[in-house]
Amino acid sequence: MELKLRTVGALLLAVGFTGATFAGARGVAHAGPQAGSAAGQAAGQAKLVDDMLKDWQGQKKTMMDIADAMPEDKFSYKSTSAQRNYAEQIMHVAQVNVGLLKAIGGKAAAPTFTAQSAKTKAEMLKALGDSYDYGIALIKEQTEATMIETVKGPPFLGPSTRARIFWTLLLHSMDIYGQMAVYLRLNGIVPPLSRNSL
Repeated sequence: MELKLRTVGALLLAVGFTGATFAGARGVAHAGPQAGSAAGQAAGQAKLVDDMLKDWQGQKKTMMDIADAMPEDKFSYKSTSAQRNYAEQIMHVAQVNVGLLKAIGGKAAAPTFTAQSAKTKAEMLKALGDSYDYGIALIKEQTEATMIETVKGPPFLGPSTRARIFWTLLLHSMDIYGQMAVYLRLNGIVPPLSRNSL
């Protein structure tokens, strides 16, 4: 798990660097070296916080929808004995979100739920939603400069930009979404993102 996150994080940073370089190169082609480079950087940076907020809010809806898709009487379901059950998957996302978001720093207060405090479907969905709302509050505190500042990450990430921490969480949650989608399919339920698809 830790190796996978490190590898994916490195790939994201590489992709981000390549995208920024490409944007800068386009600016140079149209407006000359100095003006183009400045324009490319400004255009890229102006989108970072806004894009992160859009992606985070979008993922909140995605995860809330799939969490709600399973009937409460199936929350103890798991496809193999070694896996987390459906309820545990929801709380895993919520707890990882809050735990890793604390590395961001900021004025927003972290939610105080625990795996033991959320016992019903409604309480688990609230914990999940609260974990995403915490992230939304932290993103809204950021500027373009603070988003790319380095902070002390957990051991498996090490020193990381705030953006990398948000990216890691987005990736982690989609990994869990994929597992939860299988749980739904095995119970005859179409996952939310697969409904009305072509």
